[in-house]
Amino acid sequence: MDTAVTRNGVDVTRLVQTIQAIEGDPGIARFTFKARTSWREGSTSRGEIGSFVHAGQEVPHARTHELTGCEPEVLLGRDLGPNAVELVLAALGFCYAVGFVYNAAARGYELEELTYEVEGDLDLRNFVGIADGPRPGFTAIRVRGTAKAGNASEEELQELCRYVQETSPVLDIIAHPVPVETSLTVR
Repeated sequence: MDTAVTRNGVDVTRLVQTIQAIEGDPGIARFTFKARTSWREGSTSRGEIGSFVHAGQEVPHARTHELTGCEPEVLLGRDLGPNAVELVLAALGFCYAVGFVYNAAARGYELEELTYEVEGDLDLRNFVGIADGPRPGFTAIRVRGTAKAGNASEEELQELCRYVQETSPVLDIIAHPVPVETSLTVR
């Protein structure tokens, strides 16, 4: 009988089984993630994430995840939640964290600490209609991570950090152009 190995809160046995399943059938690796956003008032919107598609099948989350997006008061909002660009920064930190934790667990590293401080520079001139501003998105993003593992050397953790960057879906989305199709139904 197999005994499950858990490290850093990750079921390493299931992680290895998942990797082996993907190696055997690459179709298992295909997902379509979805989110729905509904405007409420002013700069406030509500996001819902309730399901995703995995290998062609709709899979519900255990519960619908709800997010409130809003702008800070200086940007005419009510500060009821993070704004969209702050959510992008958080998404990068989330992605780095899960990649680091899962890979550390697979490598046998016992993490004691892991944090990411993520910040991005943005100039709103194009967003507010002043055409001579820089690009409307971030002009730079900086990530400062801190990791501690009693059984991994600094070199091993630095190498893991590089690997996580190379394999991060969110970093890839931010750093490389992704085709975006937008349509609008007018009622």
